[in-house]
Amino acid sequence: MTAVRGLLQPWLILPLMILAVVLPLDAADPASLLPRQGPFAWTALVALGAAAVAAAKAHEGPSAGLLVLAFGTVVGALFALDRLPAIAGHPGPGYLAFAAATWLAAWALVSELSAMPTRAPAAAFLMRLLVPALFGLTLLVAWEILIVAFAVPAVLLPPPSAIGARIAVSIPTLAADFRQTFLKAVVAGYAIGCGAGFLVAILVDRVPFLARGLLPVGNLVSALPIVGIAPILVMWFGFDWQSKAAVVVVMTFFPMLVNTVAGLAAADPMSRDLMRTYAAGYWTSLLKLRLPVAMPFIFNALKINSTLALIGAIVAEFFGTPIVGMGFRISTEVGRMNIDMVWAEIAVAALAGSAFYGAVALVERVATFWHPSFRR
Repeated sequence: MTAVRGLLQPWLILPLMILAVVLPLDAADPASLLPRQGPFAWTALVALGAAAVAAAKAHEGPSAGLLVLAFGTVVGALFALDRLPAIAGHPGPGYLAFAAATWLAAWALVSELSAMPTRAPAAAFLMRLLVPALFGLTLLVAWEILIVAFAVPAVLLPPPSAIGARIAVSIPTLAADFRQTFLKAVVAGYAIGCGAGFLVAILVDRVPFLARGLLPVGNLVSALPIVGIAPILVMWFGFDWQSKAAVVVVMTFFPMLVNTVAGLAAADPMSRDLMRTYAAGYWTSLLKLRLPVAMPFIFNALKINSTLALIGAIVAEFFGTPIVGMGFRISTEVGRMNIDMVWAEIAVAALAGSAFYGAVALVERVATFWHPSFRR
């Protein structure tokens, strides 16, 4: 598998580079050959060719070839983006071949970085951030090239450059929407929903008949469509953030309840018998044995709820809110056909949700360092 990964990209990159040299970059200008584009084009060709050779050698072990591969990928991407405005709407086969070769070089780079062994904790942490960041960047570059080259209408899908420009000029609006939706509704609803779910799970564990009566009701409520209960909660709690927090509470309560109950039941019988031989009561056994065993289940619910909370708050804002908020902005800007602003809100929501999930996962790693999933 390593040999295939090391040799597949070069055997595809080199033929594509030949096509990029002999075929026109611009479909409207047959004379627009890549070698005629100046020193930058020759630099990109040489860099991409060196990257292909480095990709072929990288399977033999990490070396300075990775630097050559990274340099070729960066130069190839910069040249493709530099020529993009001139061929917008009419890309030639040479340009598409060059862009495909650059994408394969980026794929080889990310593949080799992900396979690189890292022993130091700091290096491993850095690599876990670097690989997805590079992969995401290659997706953005490919998105930009495809949308601009084929002149996809902005109302269908704007390019990342247009979304970035909209974010740059709309920071105050985006900050106000983030504050209304995330800092008020999501944080409050998440804390109340998860906290209440945890406490009720302890009560269910303490009073067994509640497990037979409450959990089926919980499954029923968790299956209710959010678009059905959101308007009702908006009428109950008003149009401000409190109604959105109520929706988040409903969405996060039962995942926490079910996962915590399952976690409290996960302690093995031998450990429970050992606690009984020590004359440990219910609360001592809960704190010393059953809650530590349940921590992976609890954090699993916290991670699930970190994404559900943001989704619930945004959807709830579709049904009534002050003139601020992520959901309000998305619904109104779609009606105005300002799709770049819609994607700007989506980008902010994605970043906020990812950061929230990452923070919960980091706390989980610190709190459950003893769990086998974190052992190396």
